[in-house]
Amino acid sequence: MTRSLRVALTLLAVLLVACSSAPQPPAQPASDAPAAEEPTRVAFLYVGPVGDAGWSWAHDEARKDLEERFPWVETTYLESVPEGAGAVRVLTQLAEKGYGLIFATSFGYMDPVLEVAASYPEVTFMHCSGYKRADNVGTYFGRMYQAKYLAGLIAGKVSQTGKVGFVAPHPIPEVVRHINAFALGVRAANPEATVHVVWTNSWFDPGKEKEAAVSLLDAGADVVATGADSAAPMQAAQERGAFAIGYDSDGRQFAPRAFLTAPVWDWSVIYRDTVQQVRDGTWRSSDSWRGLESGVVKLAPLSEHVPDEVKSLVADRQQAIIDGELVVFAEPFQWQDGSVAYEAFPPSDEQLLSMKRFVQGVVGTIPE
Repeated sequence: MTRSLRVALTLLAVLLVACSSAPQPPAQPASDAPAAEEPTRVAFLYVGPVGDAGWSWAHDEARKDLEERFPWVETTYLESVPEGAGAVRVLTQLAEKGYGLIFATSFGYMDPVLEVAASYPEVTFMHCSGYKRADNVGTYFGRMYQAKYLAGLIAGKVSQTGKVGFVAPHPIPEVVRHINAFALGVRAANPEATVHVVWTNSWFDPGKEKEAAVSLLDAGADVVATGADSAAPMQAAQERGAFAIGYDSDGRQFAPRAFLTAPVWDWSVIYRDTVQQVRDGTWRSSDSWRGLESGVVKLAPLSEHVPDEVKSLVADRQQAIIDGELVVFAEPFQWQDGSVAYEAFPPSDEQLLSMKRFVQGVVGTIPE
């Protein structure tokens, strides 16, 4: 072998070694490799501020639960969105931004939801407390009247004057139904007691709610319940040495000397199920109306102001409702004018959902 050939072979070997040790470019993924999991984008509309410690707060707690429980869920919310036509613009914006599931959490969003849903059939809408549905619109609520009945039992047992006040927000069937169930509970505990109603015509207005509570206390009520969203009625009761029953959340920290209990919501039960169904492609438009047995509605732990025998009574009645042995509104009752409420008892869900008259024992009128 000649010297020139040996040199050429040596150079070739060096080049081969260098090429084999050089860093290689990263391997390209195969064209059929799975893409990253797309998030399920969920939006919420609230009628009040999330700081109300009431209705909107309870919904927002369930929203946060979704993000903690499901890593593939991405949420947003808009608070203090007016009911009615103004909600159409907000719902449209959310649909345009790609939110595939939208929860509208107040009765007054019903018609705006239907209007916007017709233009965005690929978006799933869920409306709280309404009764109108479409292929991509479902409705949901809870049988809160069951917890209101139990709260009425407590009020009727605790009241010494036999006058119980109720701060009422808007005169819609939902609120009328709750007042009636509360009154049936009060009268089951004390047949001579009456429930006095003052309207605020607002879901969240602490000033009006306190004013309404004060007027009830001035009229002789020694227990004040509320169907509105702030703690103001409870605080008014505490200032006057009376007792109070809250709503939406356990707000005893706002009026510990007055607080008896509160019918409360746990919306996470419904939100988890709905999000999973939408994710799985199994969601279908329907109405969800769940009761104490589901955990959607509850009664906050009774305070030390409630006598032990009343606690036992409420626990027994609550279990009877859960077991189906006690049905609120099943016993024949009368309207305010003394007429029998229905031809057959218990009334159907359709009749309960359209309840527009007060039962006997309620003092007050329902505005048009």
